[in-house]
Amino acid sequence: MFTGIVEEIGTIRAVRRGSHSAEMTIGAELILSNLKIGDSIAVNGVCLTATGKDPGGFTADVMHETLNRSSLGTLVPGSRVNLERAMAADGRFGGHIVSGHIDGTGTIAALQKDDNAVWYTVRTEPKLLRYIVEKGSITIDGISLTVAAVEADRFSVSIIPHTAAVTILGQKHCGDLVNLETDIIGKYVEKLLRPKAEPPKVSGISLDFLKENGF
Repeated sequence: MFTGIVEEIGTIRAVRRGSHSAEMTIGAELILSNLKIGDSIAVNGVCLTATGKDPGGFTADVMHETLNRSSLGTLVPGSRVNLERAMAADGRFGGHIVSGHIDGTGTIAALQKDDNAVWYTVRTEPKLLRYIVEKGSITIDGISLTVAAVEADRFSVSIIPHTAAVTILGQKHCGDLVNLETDIIGKYVEKLLRPKAEPPKVSGISLDFLKENGF
């Protein structure tokens, strides 16, 4: 589990693509401290497993489903990425519950300066917007943010200078693709509130019934 508090910005060093998967080598510094093979790292909000490590970075496999559902397939050597290690049991919960399981992507539709902050408006699909509520939490490229407004086909967040400076969000432009993870609590609540499925109807036809009726 993650919290959406980005620890550092890493750089894609290499991408080796298979027919439906990829292996990425990512340059990093801070998150390498105590990193072990098999540990989880959120890369632009996507939970990946470290499969290799060297003094300057780590390697991770990206499966077909992840490439289809996230923006990781667009990364090339030199791309900058947000990095966060899985939350330690004794760590502070600075953001919100982030699983690292991306729900889908959105496209930055507008950027608007507002004094010392910048409004980011992100267009996305209705199936994601149903879980995005005003003043609720949203994860954009692994960053825990507060939703400021929601419309029919988009939502907006307001970014302070610190967030723009320590994450890749400050380098984004209109038209750029971003990974989105909606608040997992909303999805669980919806599932629990759904009516239980009716048990399948049992047919009254049996071998005895067929024999009694001349079959």
